Amino acid sequence: MSALILALVAGAVVGLALGALGGGGSVLTVPALIYLLGFTPAAATTASLIIVTATSLTALYAHARSGTVRWRAGALFAAAGLLPAVVAGAAAARLPQPVLTAAFAVVAVLAAVRMLRPGRTDTGRTAVRPVKAAGVGAGLGALTGLLGVGGGFLAVPALVAVLTFEMQAAVGTSLLVISANSLASLATRGATTAGVDWAVIAPFTGAAILGAWDGKRLAAKVSGTLLRRAFAVMLLAVAVFMLVDAVV
Repeated sequence: MSALILALVAGAVVGLALGALGGGGSVLTVPALIYLLGFTPAAATTASLIIVTATSLTALYAHARSGTVRWRAGALFAAAGLLPAVVAGAAAARLPQPVLTAAFAVVAVLAAVRMLRPGRTDTGRTAVRPVKAAGVGAGLGALTGLLGVGGGFLAVPALVAVLTFEMQAAVGTSLLVISANSLASLATRGATTAGVDWAVIAPFTGAAILGAWDGKRLAAKVSGTLLRRAFAVMLLAVAVFMLVDAVV
């Protein structure tokens, strides 16, 4: 199968996940770039940030039109994560590639397990808790910078559990956090984007953007629990494969 077709298919899956779940697509982007399209782990994390930034901004626009973005809480989360994202992004370039692969796989396993657990469904609007929001936001920023993921797969449960957001608001707000963290981390890798294979990244990103719109519509029709569980099983399989590959 040609690299173009693989990029289009992988991009569509990533976009669907981001649009429907407010995160998770970026966790598939890195392994897709490494194992399907032949990127090195370092190049994959940089390319992932480009794809995730463009796709998240598109999905954010769609959710903003629906009124599901809590701008104040999202801005607080994002602001707390900007500096950690920049610092971690600079450190990632100095880590051995097997370490990056193993670290990414561990985070993916944790994300899959978290998504398989029942989530809180509190639908009330409560006051933003600045200290907790800032702490979680800083952690998500560091994760974004280090591993090239937006952190949405952790931002959504954090917004639900820490700030008691309903699911739709958590999904929409997480996209604001993902966009800000990804942009900050990408800024630290400006020099490394020169070597990115745009012939692969461009169609991947285009398919992801289109998939994000479809994911937004899918979320309105299919149970959120079913979507999370199906994605978590797929993510767990990918993470186990990456762990084995990094260790062996």
